[in-house]
Amino acid sequence: MEWIINTAYYVIPFVVLLGILVFVHEFGHFAVARLCGVKVSEFSIGFGKKLWGRVDRHGTEWRLSLIPLGGYCKFLGDDDAASSSQSEVKPEDQKYTLAKQNPFKKLAIVIAGPGANYLFAVLIFASIFFFLGKMDFPAVVGEVIAGGAAEAGGVEKGDKILKVNGKAIKNFSELQQEIAMQTERRIHLEIERDGKELLLTFPLKTVPLEVEPNQPAQAKPMLGVRSVSVVEVKPEKVSLPQAFADAFAETWRVTTVTLRGVGQMIAGKRDTDEVGGILRIAEMSGDISKESGWVDFVVFMALLSINLGLINLFPIPLLDGGHVVIYSLEIVTRRELNERIKDYVFRFGLFVLIALMLFATYNDFTHLFNRWFS
Repeated sequence: MEWIINTAYYVIPFVVLLGILVFVHEFGHFAVARLCGVKVSEFSIGFGKKLWGRVDRHGTEWRLSLIPLGGYCKFLGDDDAASSSQSEVKPEDQKYTLAKQNPFKKLAIVIAGPGANYLFAVLIFASIFFFLGKMDFPAVVGEVIAGGAAEAGGVEKGDKILKVNGKAIKNFSELQQEIAMQTERRIHLEIERDGKELLLTFPLKTVPLEVEPNQPAQAKPMLGVRSVSVVEVKPEKVSLPQAFADAFAETWRVTTVTLRGVGQMIAGKRDTDEVGGILRIAEMSGDISKESGWVDFVVFMALLSINLGLINLFPIPLLDGGHVVIYSLEIVTRRELNERIKDYVFRFGLFVLIALMLFATYNDFTHLFNRWFS
């Protein structure tokens, strides 16, 4: 019986979460394509065998497919959802294909998907700020890093850190700042665990970390924990314009933090084991649905929507960002890129995506193995 309950906690929220985000992303492509006069032949949530389908009056088949790990918006005349090759189309229908549009329209259509994800995140944040109040991320431990100071000191996943050496901590950012400023070897943490307050005292560990560009690596005190998407909402009246202003600011903050993290991984300053895939998303959505409230789940959806939009803008062929590069080149050069070159570019992109997926899946399995058996 327990495994059935766990399946419900981890599978159902994950399928709902991914389905909503995929729909938002693909609907962005769909809506702008329609505005630009491009016909959409298929709009699918999921891959593989069709479970349900309906053709609307514009000739688009809306589908639910068997494998709920993504989706696609397929345009008239495309052999695949990535628009990497073209099939034969009747002469009178050529003007409705993506291939026959000018590069400005093509660019607008491919940007619309990530743009929809960003707009969705802004609407979520603005709704929370306007209807519920200010949002904050308390210093709740999402993961205790193996071999770190926190593990040796008895810190556990789910602990809420209240004070560091007597100083009150409101959120995870303040925790990071306070730890970085420590000069003492030992640290005193006041935490909340299962409704009880505890005091833990233990030595910090110093880890070489480059904190500024072009500066030598320095030994910095590290606690050895990672955050979790837990949200506290403080009732506070906010006007609608201010709610949207704060929502845009929060969306920009998440984007810059994510980009900084990716840059640190590329430079070798951050562990690449943080790269996760489908299994990590399923785990996190299940943990939040099981241990937290609906606000935490909705905020996690917004954070994931930002990441989905941002990743799709990376200049990797087959992703939207790869198409952005190609169409931008066509605008600058005023000529269409050679089909053979496009074919090679898309093949390279497919190789890169498969490699990234395998790497992320390996990280996911390693993470889950350590979680279950360590």
